Amino acid sequence: MKEQLYTIPVNEVFESDCECPLCKMKEQLERNAIEYTLGPSYMEDDNRAMTDEAGFCEKHIKDLYMEKNRLGLALILSTHMQKTTKDLKALSSGSTPSGSSLFKKKETSSLGAYVDKLSKRCFICERMNETFDRYVDTIFHLYKKDTAFADKIRNSKGFCTYHFALLYDKAPDNLSKDVLEKFLTDIKTVYFDNMQRMQDDIDWFINKFDYRYQNEPWKNAKDALPRAVLKTHSSLTSDIKE
Repeated sequence: MKEQLYTIPVNEVFESDCECPLCKMKEQLERNAIEYTLGPSYMEDDNRAMTDEAGFCEKHIKDLYMEKNRLGLALILSTHMQKTTKDLKALSSGSTPSGSSLFKKKETSSLGAYVDKLSKRCFICERMNETFDRYVDTIFHLYKKDTAFADKIRNSKGFCTYHFALLYDKAPDNLSKDVLEKFLTDIKTVYFDNMQRMQDDIDWFINKFDYRYQNEPWKNAKDALPRAVLKTHSSLTSDIKE
């Protein structure tokens, strides 16, 4: 199949030696989104309006703070705070919120609902997830159209548990019945075979702390712990790398 632009990142990541290609795609998208946020784009009104509206989750505000562009982050936070303060002043100028009673459950105020909605949004998460969803759709497209890509899945090291479930649940909406059965068989095989490989590595890692095995070789277990974290919890839950 002739490679098109949107298939390139997906093909490349499935050719890499990693424990979960989808985790690696998401890591790359996260890095791109962070660099975009603090790049020249933060001076553009359209982008500033989106960061003012969405803000950032706890993880990504920390990631932005650790970058070198402190002035860029300060400018982004300045206008975000201006918008939030203006909105909250308007919402808090109305009637006093009522408390709960024996017969009436306390209702969330419009101010509380605003902050709750804000806490669930993040400019970086939304930007990376939008592209990630298109990449997932591309996986199904390539599997249907490109036999070489199907081989890449079969020869991969499988997926983390989260992304295995993601592909498993999305497959029926993206593949015809005959192709679906083949796809599910392939992803189940690579997932469970490689989880067994990972189980063997982590068990040998544990054995190496037993004095009876101290003179035995490490085999493939020396980096088993970070790889097991990735397999069980996906890669964006911490800064642990393979």
